[in-house]
Amino acid sequence: MKILGNKKAVMPIAIAAVLAFGQQPARAQGLFDMLFGGGIRHNPQGEFPPPPRPRKMQPGTGGGGSVRISSPTYNTYRADRLVRIDFKSLLPAPQLATAQDAAFVPSVTGSAFRDALAGLSDFELFAEPDIAKALVAYYSANPDFIWVTGDAPNSRAQDAVRVLGEAASYGLTPADYSVDVPAATTAATPEERTKELVRFEMALSARVLRYAHDAQSGRVDPNRMTGYYDFPAKPLDLEGVLRTLAHTQEVRTYLESRHPQNPEYQALRVELESLEASEENEIVVDPKLLLKPGESSPELPKLLTLIARNLDDEMGGDYGEVLARLGKSEVYDPELVPVIKAVQQRAGMKGDGVIGPRTVASLAGTSKADKIGKVRVALEELRWLPSDLGSPRVFINQPAFTASYINNGEEKLKTRAVIGKVTNQTAFFYNQIKQVDFHPYWGVPQSIIVNEMLPRLRGDPGYLDRAGYEVTDSSGRRIPSAAVDWGAYGAKVPFSVRQQPSEANALGELKILFPNKHAIYMHDTPQKSFFERDMRALSHGCIRLQDPRGMAAAVLGTSVDDIAEKLKHGHSTENVTRVIPVYVAYFTAWPDMSGKVEYFDDVYDRDSKLMQALDATEAVRTPSS
Repeated sequence: MKILGNKKAVMPIAIAAVLAFGQQPARAQGLFDMLFGGGIRHNPQGEFPPPPRPRKMQPGTGGGGSVRISSPTYNTYRADRLVRIDFKSLLPAPQLATAQDAAFVPSVTGSAFRDALAGLSDFELFAEPDIAKALVAYYSANPDFIWVTGDAPNSRAQDAVRVLGEAASYGLTPADYSVDVPAATTAATPEERTKELVRFEMALSARVLRYAHDAQSGRVDPNRMTGYYDFPAKPLDLEGVLRTLAHTQEVRTYLESRHPQNPEYQALRVELESLEASEENEIVVDPKLLLKPGESSPELPKLLTLIARNLDDEMGGDYGEVLARLGKSEVYDPELVPVIKAVQQRAGMKGDGVIGPRTVASLAGTSKADKIGKVRVALEELRWLPSDLGSPRVFINQPAFTASYINNGEEKLKTRAVIGKVTNQTAFFYNQIKQVDFHPYWGVPQSIIVNEMLPRLRGDPGYLDRAGYEVTDSSGRRIPSAAVDWGAYGAKVPFSVRQQPSEANALGELKILFPNKHAIYMHDTPQKSFFERDMRALSHGCIRLQDPRGMAAAVLGTSVDDIAEKLKHGHSTENVTRVIPVYVAYFTAWPDMSGKVEYFDDVYDRDSKLMQALDATEAVRTPSS
């Protein structure tokens, strides 16, 4: 729900308190129902009748009944083309010999490197533009080998090549970093050997820089994929990488340190290794299975076998005996219902005990290949985030429909969440929590004003006055809704609309803000029934919490009782004084706090779009391209 409070019209606290607990504005529920669904409906036909036929607009008025504010789109990803590295500036310029030159004796290493540079005159090496630029700049300022000692690759080079060859363990593609290593012995002439070594030097440096960049920031630029992605750049001093590697023997340690250094990344790596070593699922359960207690199906023993295989100590202690006794039964015995409910709840479902397609999918519906794909995607996405995720932090995983407060490696709070509908998707970004609003106002986003309110307001301009909404102009002056000629406006409405605190307020009793350009935040909601659904992509883009008081208490470092007391006093705001990053994330594979990776449906179909971007990047990097 893209919602932003209006800061230009702040009412005195005493008046706000009266509004918070005063009589519900007449017919406010109707607009609320239309926008958010559910609730008490006064009119079975719906509060919003079809909008009247748009009246003919006068030239220059800017109106139009069909104008809408559209959501971000997904782009066909186009990776930057590689460029041929221009080594001309490194090549020695031909000079006439002088007596002074004859007297000058350069260092052995520097001389060998300068002599070798002639071997680059016709060398075709391609790299990303920033890497090509950094490579030439580094060797111009530091004319010496990093990876070659004498007439062979040194131990530093051997370590680097090994690390690049292990790229697949991080979900990367080893071919992106492959380098032809000169053989230990060769029948080539000294001149040919020198040429071979200097070309190896440049190729390895180029691929090491690519690896360091990919490990730190990922292979694709997420912000170029869609407006739903919003990540700050993660600058990497490419020349500095080469300077560091030229002065250390700890090449492996340095290159591996470019990857995210958090337990989640490591857990995903372990999962990837385990999946690739495992056999394909040999137990296949009917994905359309629907089974209620007392019914029978030959598919049930298969499902129970999968459950028994993945029992941890807690589940085993609670249900191991029942599974051992009834694991072969085709009858869904009532004793098995608690087992199924526990499995459903651990998978983020409501735990109703009915075995349906989602329960089957959580246990047997994801193939080995699909899981590997999800883990690789998750590893790439984690590279977009800070290496250290921070503590404390709030982590929202949209495909899991959950929000968690994590501190000192413990999940102190985990609550169900509602995210944006497919047509109003929640963005993927991170920020910092700043404040908590008690009994908040709801600043209606322009997209909702234009797309959903304006059609009615053209025929009923006084509706917002009756429904308890405030309308203000660009200077913050409050004006009656009935005084606005709503039919004169299209996609740009020069007015702000906000809903007063009340029982009908779309934000409920709490709002937790982390200012961002998407106007997304966490909040309460009157629509509690939404949390009983398994698929909770139901909002206009904001994050609705099942336990907003618990989350407010967590970020403010206080108790739920204290939050309840503050709510008794009407509208107020409290700043969050600690640094608490919040991740509005999107991972279809994500480890729980014990390191066990869980899998979720790709509700927005974003994984396939990222795979397209990765494929486009690979296509550019392949030698044939």
